[in-house]
Amino acid sequence: MGARLFTAVLPPADLVEELDHFLTPRRQAEPRLRWTRPEGWHLTTAFMASVTDDGVDRLTEALADVAARTPAFRLSLGGGGAFPWPRETKVLWMGVREGEDQLAALAERSRNAAVRAGVRVDGARFVPHLTLARANRAIDSTRLVRVLDTFDAAGWTADEFVLIQSHLRDRGNRYEVLHRFALSTGSRD
Repeated sequence: MGARLFTAVLPPADLVEELDHFLTPRRQAEPRLRWTRPEGWHLTTAFMASVTDDGVDRLTEALADVAARTPAFRLSLGGGGAFPWPRETKVLWMGVREGEDQLAALAERSRNAAVRAGVRVDGARFVPHLTLARANRAIDSTRLVRVLDTFDAAGWTADEFVLIQSHLRDRGNRYEVLHRFALSTGSRD
């Protein structure tokens, strides 16, 4: 079995701290959710369930090309959501308020790069989000989604994306950044 990889944009440390502080009372109010760890928060752009060692090398080269062709962009979090929907939540998430189109374009380029590198990529419809919690059994998170809608923080310039390996564990995944790719500082070709 190959490596479990994904590409993502990581939020800056000050935003992670601010969101973590905002969520503290919400975690206590909803114990049925398994809350994700702040150090693992990310905005996934492409997921690849099993990548061989030589596939990682080809993928890295293809992603470097994506970074060179993708300009840095403004990004901010905002708005709550749930999969499949708030009344039957299995995943609770924070959405993207600014930079959604640019993040979607980066996701499309990342997925296309994986395909060009011969790596099988998840084909689910892209929904930009940062996963906050998961539920073993579906719950009604309508109230929590409304509370998440009130989160208002400054945005940041997304000037890089990363290739991460997910190591499965009994108590959540451990993420290891394999490569960082600086986005272009010029205009798009």
